[in-house]
This record gives sequence, structure tokens and C-alpha cells, in this order.
Amino acid sequence: MTDRTTANSPVVTVTVRFIAMFVLTFALFTLFHGTSSVGGGFQGGVIAATAVIILAFGFGVEETTAWLSPRWLLALVVAGPAAFGLVAFSGILAGGSFLQFDVLPIPKPSVYATEFIELGIGATVAGVVISLFVRLTGGVDGE
Repeated sequence: MTDRTTANSPVVTVTVRFIAMFVLTFALFTLFHGTSSVGGGFQGGVIAATAVIILAFGFGVEETTAWLSPRWLLALVVAGPAAFGLVAFSGILAGGSFLQFDVLPIPKPSVYATEFIELGIGATVAGVVISLFVRLTGGVDGE
């Protein structure tokens, strides 16, 4: 079966749309339950990137990468270090020291800080995996 036939198949495109929603939901579940069970930012990010890769298999790489901006992918990749930096320096901004969460005016600050960092890690991993897939398939030129 050629690439063109697969990309135009209504069965494949409907199935991929349906499955991608559940894959993304599972990615978010894995990402947000990483502090209390198996999973976390890395696993959630890889699963989220898989949703985009599934769409590329169903609709074709060209069609999928048409809405992927290099700037958007770069923003995803930078999100992890930015999230960690924001959390790390938030203690200083609140009058404490580097990585000191108990001075933050929120309940359970270490839990929320960890979740925020996990979210950043997930975004970074998803951005890197999607970028690698796009580059390996020859899509999206750099700006």
C-alpha cells in the first residue's frame, strides 16, 4: 500500500483521529500522576508525541507537519528548562533561597512545584520527540 492510499483512506483517518484523542488523554494522565504512581514528565511527553506521530501516519507527514511551526516546537523544547528555572528561582522571589518552596504562599508548594516541573519536562520531551520525527521524515524547514 502506498503512502498516498493510506493518507486518503477514510477508515484510517477516522481511526487515527479517534485513537489520538485517547493517546493524548493517557499522556496527560501519565504526566499528572507521575508524583504518586508510575509515570511522569518523560513518559507523558513521549506518549503525547506519539499522538502527533499517529496523526502523521494517518494523514501523511506533509499534512501533519503543515501545522507544526518550528517556533512552536522550539517553545515546547524550551518549556522544561524554563519551568525548572521558574520554580527554582520562585523561592528567591518570595524571600527565601534557591529551591526553597516553603516560603511560597500556596498550600503544598512542593507538590505543585514538582507537578509544574513535570509538566515542563513533558513539554520538552514531546517537543524533542516530535522534532526528531519531523526531521527524520524530512518535514518542516528550520527558520
